[in-house]
Amino acid sequence: MAEIRAASVLPARREDIVLHTADGLRLVGELALPPGRPPVATLLCLHPLPTAEGMMDSHVLRKASFRLPALADVAVLRFNTRGTTSARGTSDGVFGGGETERHDVAAAIEYAEFNDLPHPWLLGWSFGTELALKWGRDPLVEGAILLSPPLHRATDADLDAWGADGRPVVALIPEFDDYLRPAEARARFARIPQAEVVAVDGAKHLWVGEPYVRIVLNEIVRRVAPGAFPLPTDF
Repeated sequence: MAEIRAASVLPARREDIVLHTADGLRLVGELALPPGRPPVATLLCLHPLPTAEGMMDSHVLRKASFRLPALADVAVLRFNTRGTTSARGTSDGVFGGGETERHDVAAAIEYAEFNDLPHPWLLGWSFGTELALKWGRDPLVEGAILLSPPLHRATDADLDAWGADGRPVVALIPEFDDYLRPAEARARFARIPQAEVVAVDGAKHLWVGEPYVRIVLNEIVRRVAPGAFPLPTDF
């Protein structure tokens, strides 16, 4: 047994994938599956703002893919939205300000459906939360987990639609977020009666620091694979 650290990469079946959008683009990504077992749930990761260096390798999403297949039997699908570059490569197209990315979200959900990935949840971070709220209310999606939602592009109408829908929405709000802090988040998310707002003491928008990453991953697993909660700290 060894302690799980920030740079730990646990076993998984990893494969490079390509998503195909309805408007003809190819989006590069990776799927990480549990080693030797079928997944019990799936995370469809929507990364932070690409014009501010957000990508599929943004650290919380990368660490989810490094740990959750082995620790929680959760499949993790990460991809670069249109025009975004990471070590995996560059997706076709150009940044669409959160509008044309509706096709990117749909392509990830479609991939999960066609590849029999079970119980897909949207995991959005910052800009990715806007995509989840605006475009992720697909019948196949189990719910949405939102990290540091700014609620800039997502409107009250988007929140009302999730409220009427009834599926779970979990918002993890850093105490010292740059855009939306816990008190305001509770007021804004009151439009979604079933929403859970989880304030994280001491955290900031980027979730820097292993203690905050562990909190985020545990809160994710608590919802999508509760049998694996709490996550071990050794492997």
